Amino acid sequence: MTPEITITEFVALRETKKPYQLIDLREPYEAERCTLGGTLIPMGEVLERRSEIRRDVPVVMHCKSGNRAGAVVQALTARYGFTNVMNLKGGMEAWKVEVDQNINCD
Repeated sequence: MTPEITITEFVALRETKKPYQLIDLREPYEAERCTLGGTLIPMGEVLERRSEIRRDVPVVMHCKSGNRAGAVVQALTARYGFTNVMNLKGGMEAWKVEVDQNINCD
């Protein structure tokens, strides 16, 4: 099972002010439309850029719907032994529904 964090849990994590890393796995043109902040590492580059992913704090990975992030989390966990990475369940689509209905990612 892919480690996940819900939108509600992610909002709570942000509010704690504890360190974490947020990685946006979308393409640059997608991130230009809307962003949650964090580091942009497109899915196609993430394995070669894995040295940029921290191992000492929780790492939340997101994309548009959660599909790309889920696949990346699985790969990082299975192939490279990451234990601190998680998929933002539902991605930007869920963020729009649950947190910010005014965000326009289309």
